[in-house]
Amino acid sequence: MIEIRPGLNLDEDELVFAYIHASGPGGQNVNKVATAVQLRYDVRQSRSLPAGVRNRLMRIADRRISNEGVLIIDARRHRTREANRRDAVGRLVELIARAAEPPKPRRSTAPTRASRERRLDQKKRRSRVKKDRRTPAGED
Repeated sequence: MIEIRPGLNLDEDELVFAYIHASGPGGQNVNKVATAVQLRYDVRQSRSLPAGVRNRLMRIADRRISNEGVLIIDARRHRTREANRRDAVGRLVELIARAAEPPKPRRSTAPTRASRERRLDQKKRRSRVKKDRRTPAGED
């Protein structure tokens, strides 16, 4: 179990890791060893996440989620497989922690008197500009 925050844990069995060849530094080792990690996490089928967190996660990570609802994280910053694996899991935990924060409710506010007056002044000014562009009624 991976603890996201108190009361919210992620089952490690839901994570699928694939190891792929990475580009970048590493010399010939890059051509021989698959050190980059691709983490796949099925958000829609997850039993670990409450519905609200799941929906917010789908919204936050929208471009990283496939049509089937699978979140894909590529980690290739480090030279070792273990470091990239830790990096991928850390990024997933960070995303889920962001999704676990409930959104602040919006408090509606009324426009201030000054803002209403500014708006009306702008409308009057704009009206005057447009009126001045018109040709006088008697001329053609």
